[in-house]
Amino acid sequence: MYYTSIVIVILSNIFYHIFQKSISQEVNPFISLFVTYLMSLFACIVIMLFQCHTGELNFSNLLTNFKGLNWASYGLGFVIVGLELGFLLAYRAGWNISIAALTTYIIVALLLLPIGVFIYNEGISSLKIMGILLCLSGLFLINK
Repeated sequence: MYYTSIVIVILSNIFYHIFQKSISQEVNPFISLFVTYLMSLFACIVIMLFQCHTGELNFSNLLTNFKGLNWASYGLGFVIVGLELGFLLAYRAGWNISIAALTTYIIVALLLLPIGVFIYNEGISSLKIMGILLCLSGLFLINK
């Protein structure tokens, strides 16, 4: 599952940006987001029904799972709207699909690094510092 999860993220990100870039300019962004989240809800319901069929999920542990949710699941719901809206507006403003994602992901990675170190006690090495410098160089070069 270690590598499978990353493959899912990579493939989903590729299609995410292709679909975002393909959304009609004439459609209100929030209507588009509404339909996006309806489809996400539908997909989650179908997957949960499949899990009920296989025995992974039942009414009893469904309630337990809902009770086990914390603030992060609710906060993520709000943050995702900003993420989706930001990319949609960036593409409408003319950002290239090859540059917008790369620019934002490099900046996010650079900003998450100190969060990982200081909040989650993740280590930092000289190799990671060299990676940071390469990211900054790359960010400079791709936006020239």
